[in-house]
Amino acid sequence: MLKENNIALKYGDRKIEFQIAEKNIIDTLHANQIEPLKEPSNRLEQLLEKPINSPSLEQLIREKKAQKISIIVNDVTRPTPYQVLLPPLLKKLEASGVKKENIIFLIATGAHRGNTREENIKTFGEELVSSYQFVNHSCDDEGLIDLGELKSGNRLLVNPIVEQIDFIITTGVIVPHYIAGFSGGRKSILPGICGRETIEKNHAFMVHPKAATGNLEGNPVQEEMTEAIGKVKVDFNINVVTDEDGNIVDIVAGELIASWLQGVEVCKNTYLCPIKEKADAVFTSAGGYPKDINIYQAQKALDNAYQAVKPGGTIALLAECREGIGNSICQQWIEEARSIEDIEARLKKRFVLGGHKAYAIAKVAKEVEIILISSLHKKLVQKMFMIPANGIQDALTLVQKKHGSNFNCYIIPNGSVVLPQIK
Repeated sequence: MLKENNIALKYGDRKIEFQIAEKNIIDTLHANQIEPLKEPSNRLEQLLEKPINSPSLEQLIREKKAQKISIIVNDVTRPTPYQVLLPPLLKKLEASGVKKENIIFLIATGAHRGNTREENIKTFGEELVSSYQFVNHSCDDEGLIDLGELKSGNRLLVNPIVEQIDFIITTGVIVPHYIAGFSGGRKSILPGICGRETIEKNHAFMVHPKAATGNLEGNPVQEEMTEAIGKVKVDFNINVVTDEDGNIVDIVAGELIASWLQGVEVCKNTYLCPIKEKADAVFTSAGGYPKDINIYQAQKALDNAYQAVKPGGTIALLAECREGIGNSICQQWIEEARSIEDIEARLKKRFVLGGHKAYAIAKVAKEVEIILISSLHKKLVQKMFMIPANGIQDALTLVQKKHGSNFNCYIIPNGSVVLPQIK
């Protein structure tokens, strides 16, 4: 009798179960099991007193005579444990003489839509949202300020808040990123609080071969992000690395580059997953809500899964996409394209934010077959050069039909963050 494994993958707010023969599975790829911090709040309190490559937070504030503080925070698409990070930070700011009314939370939306009040309450808690000022960054705001040219000639347009306050604190989570190498740190500034023109010109480097998931060396996207923070002059950085369940495995805090790079090493040890061979197929989930809120976010799982599949193989992606494509320009490019080559030619002719995601999807679809299990209309899925499936069992049948009953595969339950790498 054929032995089968029961698999459960996240889809929106729930899990979808399916069965697959044990003989077909090479491995299930998870983040490395690292013991979560038992007292993360205590760890952060210690770091605020003895940061990485920096005087204490209180000393920095005293030296700058800082009264107005901006805390840059992630938007709803990047789950960050703010319920752990913010109370010790706010307590320390209060002890340093900073008044509550002089603290502004700037939500680093980049080119995403702003958070709703309901999303802010869910992310930060009702007490904080009612007690502090929360401001969504808008990359199209006419009041953006120009901090001059970067080495590439790109103009650094940023939120005017950076000139209205005395002290900037960046916060975020570090995970592998499909063009910047890793998220966190400098991404709070670029793209986080920059203008559309600045973000577009930076992200246009994504066609460079070194602009890849998990790579920092020689990566022009990353290098320009790092250059940008020198002009904005961030005073303090707090980043976390979490496991697949959102538990904090480490916190880093202090000078931005030094603290972030230390966090990157922890992230590598957590999410880079060595594999011996590539497979015929990969069954993956973007990781559930909010990682699969739309195809714009779920695309990251495609990029990671691609690292584990043979040329001409199949990726079966589970992503609810309750908010559809998630970007009007991305959707326009997809709906207007007659072929993958159309999207490639369009991006190379003129880089446009939103269109870059259509390109990222097309780049994978050109090399492998993509099956999508989602709430999107079948015709829209087909326009994205993917095969719509009614469910995971339907996807399994399609894989068996293409690769035969003896196909081999990987299962990646959290495809947005787990990065397979050939040994």
